[in-house]
Amino acid sequence: MPENVSPLAAHGPKPGSQSALRQRNEQLIVATLREQGALPQAALARSTGLSTATISNIVKAMCASGLAATHPTTSSGRRALAVSLLETTDVAAGIDFGRSHVRMVLASPGFKVRAEKFAPLPVGHLAAESITAAAAMMNELLKESGIDRSQIIGAGVGVPGPIDHGTGTVIRGAILPEWVGVNIVSQLEEALRMPIFADNDANLGALAQVTWGEHRGVKDLVFLKIGSGIGAGLILNGSPYYGHTGVTGEIGHATIFDQGLVCRCGNRGCLETVASTAVMIELLSRGESYTLTVPEIIKKANAGDAATLRVIDDAGMAVGKAMANVVNMINPEIIVVGGPLAPLGDTLLNPIRRGLIRHAVPAIGEGTTVVMSSLGDRAEALGAIALALSHSHHQ
Repeated sequence: MPENVSPLAAHGPKPGSQSALRQRNEQLIVATLREQGALPQAALARSTGLSTATISNIVKAMCASGLAATHPTTSSGRRALAVSLLETTDVAAGIDFGRSHVRMVLASPGFKVRAEKFAPLPVGHLAAESITAAAAMMNELLKESGIDRSQIIGAGVGVPGPIDHGTGTVIRGAILPEWVGVNIVSQLEEALRMPIFADNDANLGALAQVTWGEHRGVKDLVFLKIGSGIGAGLILNGSPYYGHTGVTGEIGHATIFDQGLVCRCGNRGCLETVASTAVMIELLSRGESYTLTVPEIIKKANAGDAATLRVIDDAGMAVGKAMANVVNMINPEIIVVGGPLAPLGDTLLNPIRRGLIRHAVPAIGEGTTVVMSSLGDRAEALGAIALALSHSHHQ
């Protein structure tokens, strides 16, 4: 089991630092105690795969901060120390801004969802309007759930595009060009009156898989978000990976066809020009009297519509080809696919697997598992909560 880390945000612990390394392990301990109840430290070490020394250190810190308590017990006839969670009134928020929606989730540190809201936003929404909508949504959520604003220790925020982690601003390449140059951190802190930690949506999707999802023990994971744009979040050796400038996983701009369509990034034949939901909608709406939606595309695919299945197959093969370069380089254990096409299941996964096997080194392609995310549309918001919780421990 890796000694894992929490991600970088606009401010907070640097990835790889000792304080950051502890965070995911603490979340793992909390989740295990939540599921199994009070456990002796040795049993906790077995359940989590962490060393007894790591367990002992983190449990001491959790007791000091009021998250846990220890009490004497017997285990296999010997005296031992059992650990139990103490309920806390703390709540963390996760906010996911998409191209045409905002989702907000409130949860306690034990990964227990307390409240949730979703609202559509117009395509091309301006940051100021969306922030106002999020502030109103937060007020409604607090009122409906009976949670006081003072209980919220912070909010993680996901946006569909790269973020300059030094300044908290959205940078060029975002699916929301209207947000480029906006200091999302300071504007949201002002509107919501709480600490804000921002990241790219695919990075948060990756974080969600290893904190909330069933992949908690995975050291090397790629979360691939296929939506209006295509991005990837990386967990390498147990740590979210941010690279030199904090912009990683721009798989949507891998060149697939040299003679392909011109992409919004200015290059030709990018993966996004053949495999994003925007392109699928464009291709499949031809000959229709109206513009199809993603749920309608999924419905047509499930009904066996030949054109729909062809477009999905082409997209999946292109995604697999682009991912082959990634897996050849980093050899992940698992690729988790998320985004609005998740209900397609194997209809989308099978062509991705075929493209991957065809273009990757055989031993690597065949050794990489490709699955759909089980977290659905909530992955980014849940990852945002994990981000906020990680920073609350370092204030």
